[in-house]
Amino acid sequence: MDAVRLMKELRVNYEQEVDFLPREAGLDLIVSAQQSGGQITARSRDVTVEDLWSLTSFFGYSTQSFVQAVSLLDRFLAMMRVQPKHLSCVSLSCLHLAARVTEEECDLTPADELIRIGQCRFTASDLGRMEKIVTEKLRFKSKAVTALTFLQLYHQITLTHATYRKETLSLEKLEAQLKACLCRIAFSKAKPSVLALALLRQEMKSLQSEDMLEISFHIQRHLKIPDAELQLWSEWVARRLSDYASPKCSKPNHRKLQWIVSRRTAQNLHSHRSVPELPTIPEGCWDESESEDSGEDVMSSGDESLCSSLGSDAEGPFFPLHLRRQYLAA
Repeated sequence: MDAVRLMKELRVNYEQEVDFLPREAGLDLIVSAQQSGGQITARSRDVTVEDLWSLTSFFGYSTQSFVQAVSLLDRFLAMMRVQPKHLSCVSLSCLHLAARVTEEECDLTPADELIRIGQCRFTASDLGRMEKIVTEKLRFKSKAVTALTFLQLYHQITLTHATYRKETLSLEKLEAQLKACLCRIAFSKAKPSVLALALLRQEMKSLQSEDMLEISFHIQRHLKIPDAELQLWSEWVARRLSDYASPKCSKPNHRKLQWIVSRRTAQNLHSHRSVPELPTIPEGCWDESESEDSGEDVMSSGDESLCSSLGSDAEGPFFPLHLRRQYLAA
């Protein structure tokens, strides 16, 4: 794709990104929610996204599937008042919907298999009902414009214009850093175009490439992104990546994953467990004029965290610490 077409595509996506932003008022209610208040909290949302990261890696789904799933999840949680007990069903439905528009049909994981590996307490029928609700509420038809959309375009533009060392700018590394950021709800408030540019510039600075940095300034001017806004999110990105680079963060290797399970666990995994069906799901939306305690509670199910015992051979240098599993050479 030539430079002119790339810049034109960049502009089109920039104009469309506003249609895929979560409601800021809904995000604020999640951030301010108390752990014991019977609402989705920032912590529970972040843990759920980390679990989605684990599932996408385990099933070999692309970064696109993960990012699309997070986009659906954040927009739905910011729009609907969801009870914590129902969060696993919502998140899994978002992943299943995202995979349908990003993965090849032959690579899709069946719903019942997704639920079984996810260790979730609902049925494929429940998942189908939730997918229908998410689809209707978000008017879901195709891929959203996300930070990954811009990251890929910025990367192509940089490779087109850079004169040297352009092979050092790794898209895979940038995608892994984006995943790390999306695991915190604070970054859901950033415009995708700005978050992606903040990530790109951070990596260019680490490479000490004045040539590439000049290209990033050209992109900023082309999209008319304010300096203050870009600086704000650049600081957030730098802090986040610094946290992930700390020794406390698990960085698994990429050897083939093997599960070591007890005989009892193996029997449970291969048996058809009887699971309780979810009650009829009443629907309700966030009222931006409401306080965080008002409004009708909506949606409930089993309260187990999504795929709490799942392992993965995650891609990229970062991966959630609490999902670490043993890795053995094939």
